[in-house]
Amino acid sequence: MAQRFGGEISEALPEADAVLGLDRYGELIGTLDRITSWQPVGLRRSPMDILHAVNRPTPTFPFAYVKVADGCDKPCTFCAIPLRRGKQRSRRPANIHDEISALTSDGVQEIVLVAQDLASYGRDIGPPGGLVEMLRFVSDIEGLRRLRLLYLYPKEIRPALIDEMAANPLVVPYFDLSLQHAEERLLRAMSRPGSGTRYLDLIAQIRSAVPEAALRSSFIVGFPGETEDDVETLADFLHTAQLDWAGFFPYSAEEGTPAAGLPGRIDPETATERLRYLQTIQDGITEQVNRAQVGRTFDVLIDQVEDGIPVGRTYREAPDIDGMVTLDRGQPGEWVRATVTAGYGIDLAAEVVEA
Repeated sequence: MAQRFGGEISEALPEADAVLGLDRYGELIGTLDRITSWQPVGLRRSPMDILHAVNRPTPTFPFAYVKVADGCDKPCTFCAIPLRRGKQRSRRPANIHDEISALTSDGVQEIVLVAQDLASYGRDIGPPGGLVEMLRFVSDIEGLRRLRLLYLYPKEIRPALIDEMAANPLVVPYFDLSLQHAEERLLRAMSRPGSGTRYLDLIAQIRSAVPEAALRSSFIVGFPGETEDDVETLADFLHTAQLDWAGFFPYSAEEGTPAAGLPGRIDPETATERLRYLQTIQDGITEQVNRAQVGRTFDVLIDQVEDGIPVGRTYREAPDIDGMVTLDRGQPGEWVRATVTAGYGIDLAAEVVEA
């Protein structure tokens, strides 16, 4: 809101001492210092601070997110990110390397790379290359044990990226595919190339190259014009794709986006019913996939101890959004080899066999 409507907010809330948008992160501390001295702060534009290293506090978990680009060039009709954050701006590889090095020096062992369109990283800055080259560049950082990629636009997933994720021992075979739907007509209305059939081909390509791959996606339910048949198309896709994880979100009309003016709006209660239906299907699939892990042995990074129980993740679980693995022993920051003994919905239980 501060980014898109800064002027309006300042007029509507004269009691606010400052309104800082996303492009003014770098001014936050100085602004707070000035506010405590009761000096007035004016609205103005400043360069995006995301393109520079961030001075971060000492991490409390053995994983950390590193944002490698901001903004997006894709024309998705439902999305307001380009309005809020502008076109994609990628950080320089050396800058990313420095931030990851600082984090690993503080004990971080897993880095989660994020961007609105991660697979397109680097296209706006030219050489030394894109995401594949950047992954190779940061793979020599001392103390880094695991790299995870979040938010991959399906059209941008090329064979070179799949091959790198299969061959690079630091990059986990975890594919977060932003699919949004399986009905081609709706995808066209979203200005997203693809279809359920093409997505299944991509999934097959990934699993052929990386049989142990874990796959996640997210889907919009209730997009304008969606029919009950479209919902069944997505349900059939879920049954066939057998994704490890998936999230479902009701469509929300964002001011200024093309989709906000589309006819055929879906009643919120209907959208909620469809979401529950699809989530139930996926929950059953995830539970089956998790039960299939019983008896397998994984490397587990322990994130924390909750109520005396160590909790960690294998390569299959991204922090904050997927399930977790409860263990019989271990401390935060430790790596253990553990054999899965049971699956409980989205979570697993495992016994440590080797520290």
